[in-house]
Amino acid sequence: MTKKTMVLVPIIGILLLVCFIVPLIHAENKALRSQLLAQGGKSYSGTETPDYIAYDQVLRTYMAERLRKEFGVALDPRTYSGFDLLEIRALLKFKKTDESFDDFLKMFPKHP
Repeated sequence: MTKKTMVLVPIIGILLLVCFIVPLIHAENKALRSQLLAQGGKSYSGTETPDYIAYDQVLRTYMAERLRKEFGVALDPRTYSGFDLLEIRALLKFKKTDESFDDFLKMFPKHP
């Protein structure tokens, strides 16, 4: 084997792995993501309409899963609204390491 071949084989191997592994990782939340994106552009007449309730449920489930994966925080999607979970994620993203997670949760009302 030449030096050129010895360099190209590992590079091609890495590229093939990336091409096959990355789509598998992104496919995990594809169902939730597609349900969430299907709601895009819709408007709702109120928070009690069936369409809004379905949207909020999908958003809650998606955001709770994302918080678990991104920050290791397990939150019950039935406890917080979808928009509360979006705010919690934003706060966690920029919180300092010495700040308590529980302090952030106190700012959000729980919805049974």
